Amino acid sequence: MAIDLIEDGSRIPSNVVGTAVTIGVYDGVHRGHCRLLNELREYAGHQGLATAVVTFDQHPARVTSPENAPKLLTSLEKKMELFESQEIDFVYLVRFTKERSMTSASSFYSSVFVDGVKAKTIIVGEDFQFGHNREGNLDLLKVEGAKTGVEVIGMKLVEETGTTISSTAIRNHLTTGDILSATNMLGRFFEVEGTVVKGAQRGQTIGFPTANIAISKEMLLPNDGVYACWYMRDDGYRHMAAANIGRRPTFHENDEESVLEVHLIGYEGNLYGERARVEFVDFLRNEIKFENLDALRNQLEVDIADAQSLLAGHQ
Repeated sequence: MAIDLIEDGSRIPSNVVGTAVTIGVYDGVHRGHCRLLNELREYAGHQGLATAVVTFDQHPARVTSPENAPKLLTSLEKKMELFESQEIDFVYLVRFTKERSMTSASSFYSSVFVDGVKAKTIIVGEDFQFGHNREGNLDLLKVEGAKTGVEVIGMKLVEETGTTISSTAIRNHLTTGDILSATNMLGRFFEVEGTVVKGAQRGQTIGFPTANIAISKEMLLPNDGVYACWYMRDDGYRHMAAANIGRRPTFHENDEESVLEVHLIGYEGNLYGERARVEFVDFLRNEIKFENLDALRNQLEVDIADAQSLLAGHQ
């Protein structure tokens, strides 16, 4: 059954008895999130309830503290896809605006948990906070739940080797090029999605054509460098690829921001205008400035061979 989206201010269908619900940004829908969602499904199954996730149309920090807002691991569309893969029945989407950020925790509880999703059980991470000035927490949820007959459960955060699995930790791994640690925490390869646009076509002229992929500025890119990747086309076909993220120092001195260029190994054809997904499998090397084009070509041959060898183990 496809997941149902409940818009902010609307209510879950009247024929639904109640829900086991959780709330959060859920950026990345990582292994820690998935463990909580698994608990949610189990509670719902035991109690004959539907499952629901309350989440936000954008990261709340983009409204409350835009200068500190993190780059995102997953778009809203990808989050919905991942929630559906976790067999969640409903997503209640909070439209997070400046006005919404001023909502008190108790008012938020009443409008969203009671009226919006008919909560019977609420499961959250033990450190969860919500409402104006983050005044709401697990204790407040328990107080409000006691008034309305709602069971509230706080789950311990998932740790491995003393490190909490979190969206922040995953961002840190990606921004240092530690793809393997990010993959472990996510439970899947980190991916980005964008549209193939025209670039300077220098790769074509040196024998290594690349797809220049325009990524939303809200989304996170891994650290500058060269990566072994899978490139997924609209038709579902999966290509081995080597990707470069960076400012192309061999050709440019002062690019303001990094760009993503992907070489599809063994592919010849026009990709312009298509949507592409790129999965990052492993880091190969740092981006460097080459003395001349021959040195660049030689290194690209090595990169492609390394990417092929590595990807062959991830078929």
